[in-house]
Amino acid sequence: MEKKKRKIDSMKLAVVGVTGLVGTKMVRVLEERNFQVDELLAVASEQSVGKEIRFRGQKLKVISMQEAIDRKPGIALFSAGGNTSLQWAPEFASVGTTVIDNSSAWRMDPDVPLVVPEINAGVLRGDHRIIANPNCSTIQMVVALAPLYQAYGIERIVVSTYQSVTGTGVKAVRQLEGEELSAPEAEIERAYPHSIHRNCLPHCDVFLDNGYTKEEMKLVNETRKIFGDQNIRITATAVRVPVTGGHSEAVNVELKKDFTLEEVRRLLSDAPGVVLEDDPAQEKYPMPVNAHGHDEVFVGRIRRDESCDHCLNLWVVADNLRKGAATNAIQIAEYLIRNR
Repeated sequence: MEKKKRKIDSMKLAVVGVTGLVGTKMVRVLEERNFQVDELLAVASEQSVGKEIRFRGQKLKVISMQEAIDRKPGIALFSAGGNTSLQWAPEFASVGTTVIDNSSAWRMDPDVPLVVPEINAGVLRGDHRIIANPNCSTIQMVVALAPLYQAYGIERIVVSTYQSVTGTGVKAVRQLEGEELSAPEAEIERAYPHSIHRNCLPHCDVFLDNGYTKEEMKLVNETRKIFGDQNIRITATAVRVPVTGGHSEAVNVELKKDFTLEEVRRLLSDAPGVVLEDDPAQEKYPMPVNAHGHDEVFVGRIRRDESCDHCLNLWVVADNLRKGAATNAIQIAEYLIRNR
């Protein structure tokens, strides 16, 4: 079927959830990437209407959902939570807005594309009005694995994540800061059931009936959808750690064909959006403190898994608020405008 050309008013863009961690980052990334927009609509909940944000040196007042819909932006970047997206994304779509949603609300909907531009932007059609941004931990993993999937195929993935508190939100950052400062218990705003300072919580999102958390199953289901391959066997363990710079992942991947480490390093160094940092002899490997503020996915500690044929170990790090959320969404918007 021939793809329809989409009509997008690239000069009017809404950021929904603009006062949150990801929404704030979206505004910053739009500025940094010189995104083509003449009018930015700053949108948030009723409690935030009337507040001000800054964009390109100007103050903008936060407006309501309905006012933003009435002004019919060409694109709306959503980062306001799943329930909000389920309620409001169709309303924006009904007036012709293309919604790029950062929540989990639409990701597994068979009619909604789940997109990482470096991998599968080609699935986008002119009649898509809601586009899903994958989970942050999924994005960085598939960006690192895509060149290996294309070259060798993938049988199985075993991933353990070490996820920043920023993935939970402002409340989690405040909990960590309060615990670091030994604030009185009554003054600490709690996002987690246990202390996160000097601790690791094997508990990201809620537990499901199968014993996994929703975060762990997102890694399974979203990876299969993005690669278009339901036969990849995947298992995940997601852990929250007292870090604010980004997410880290230990990825063990079983490939369908044999490989050389030299070829793997070449594929990764040539892959769009990937930075190879793999020189352990010089103590060079990815770390969230260095990934913070960057849009790339950093890969290192590349080595064979000597216990299994055709198996490889990787250490993958990215800023979860940027490539894991804001930047990926904006890259989707850039793709839409280039191909309108």
